[in-house]
Amino acid sequence: MSKVGFIGMGIMGRPMSLNLIRGGHELYVHSRHGAPQELVAAGATACDSGMEVAKKADTIITMLPDTPDVAAVLFGAKGVAEGLTRGKIVVDMSSISPVETKQFAQKINALGCQYLDAPVSGGEVGAKAASLTIMVGGPEDVFNKVKPLFELMGKNITLVGGNGDGQTCKVANQIIVALNIEAVGEALLFASKMGADPGKVRQALMGGFASSRILEVHGERMIKRTFNPGFRIVLHQKDLNLALTAARQAGISLPNTATAQELFTACAAHGGKDWDHSALVRALELMADHEIGAKAAGAE
Repeated sequence: MSKVGFIGMGIMGRPMSLNLIRGGHELYVHSRHGAPQELVAAGATACDSGMEVAKKADTIITMLPDTPDVAAVLFGAKGVAEGLTRGKIVVDMSSISPVETKQFAQKINALGCQYLDAPVSGGEVGAKAASLTIMVGGPEDVFNKVKPLFELMGKNITLVGGNGDGQTCKVANQIIVALNIEAVGEALLFASKMGADPGKVRQALMGGFASSRILEVHGERMIKRTFNPGFRIVLHQKDLNLALTAARQAGISLPNTATAQELFTACAAHGGKDWDHSALVRALELMADHEIGAKAAGAE
């Protein structure tokens, strides 16, 4: 058993925390909305601040929406940094800026502590099932110390490189996911508009080279119109903004990433910032004046 802190009790953080408790660890939690009762009932100790979490835990995990949130929790008033003592480990599992991650790591290192960036992929389903993909940046010896905790939350756990490289890997992941959602959306919209049954088209494609996890899960969401969030559009917008900002700094063009971002923006403009990111297809449907599953004009 070890003393673990967890800050951020959102869609992902709550089940991840619960898996750490089930793994036998002593857990100290903090959330701006208060610790969820189910975690307290499971044995977690609620703390009033990040500073209190850092004082009580040896490893402190953050799972927060965006770069400014992580900065505030780590270095703001009564933040984690104020409660750290030499030798503790800070693990940020949020999806944030690779550039600022390196700066955060330097600040934590200057306090005599270690830092890992360890963003995840797999959504709420993966968080609940402890099957997340975890992409880690930081020193190998620190990674090896924290790996038993990662194994309680995920399956595919990879040390990508130094601090910041985990976040770079996550941004690359989000590019691939967004472009695949767009591709599946275009394909199913095309099939539906041409008069074919999109459900049967998806079934046929699942057996071929076009098969993918996105086609399996999000293709079904598009057909069934189940856009309650597993991963909200506003968060994917944030991740693609990280990609496009870094790309400009590096002098490279990501044209299809930019297109996907514009489609997310169109969804948000129609009140969909909190839809699941599979609802990107709604922007395509608006342009086509056709909804997947609707009978195409002239089709039998």
